[in-house]
Amino acid sequence: ALGSASKEKNINLAIALKTGEYLEKNMENVKVLYTRNRDVFVGLKERAEFANKNKADLFISVHSNSISNKNIQGTETWIMGPAKDEENLEVAIKENEVIRWEDDYSTKYEGFDPGSPESYIMFTVMQNTFKEQSTWLASNIQDQFKNRAGRTDLGVKQAGFWVLFMTSMPSVLVETGFITNPEEERYLNSKEGQEYIASAIFRASRDYINDVDKKSQISTSVETESLITADSAITESPS
Repeated sequence: ALGSASKEKNINLAIALKTGEYLEKNMENVKVLYTRNRDVFVGLKERAEFANKNKADLFISVHSNSISNKNIQGTETWIMGPAKDEENLEVAIKENEVIRWEDDYSTKYEGFDPGSPESYIMFTVMQNTFKEQSTWLASNIQDQFKNRAGRTDLGVKQAGFWVLFMTSMPSVLVETGFITNPEEERYLNSKEGQEYIASAIFRASRDYINDVDKKSQISTSVETESLITADSAITESPS
């Protein structure tokens, strides 16, 4: 997407790198892997494959929005699912259109046509194992955008994004604002704006990770207690 004086790819990269920096600096139990850390193009399939190959626990795709109406502004976070209306479908089509930059994309994506609404039927029958976790994270990101960064909240939405469809972990696609809106474009290109947006994504991710870790510890504790209680030969915890 293009703004009046900026390109989406540069904004996305800056915010992603800053978010990763906050995570690595403040969370010892987190390792951040980037699908790209410089100005290169990475295909949608390769992005998902990279996350899957590295057995990532969380996938966050950072974007900047665009629309013909320059008055529209605000943030929205997307999860995988069938589009509930034509507007949501149009956003998914726009994001998936990037595969046309790839060589022989029709074969690579098994005949999927990003511009054809019929191709999105496949997303109406899919089962999203991580929908609950993805929704929790997406809602938290939007809450941080609204209450901490002071951005207009356009809500959590769902549609058929190929990159989310192919990832095998909780995944969200974040639209950090509209670079077609003059005010928001200036904000997204400013150091302060990028720091606030990155900080919001970081805080939401931190809370999500801590919540998952807490639940995992409780689950492990319950299992250990059950084992100790059930086995008469074990009289006390090893610790």
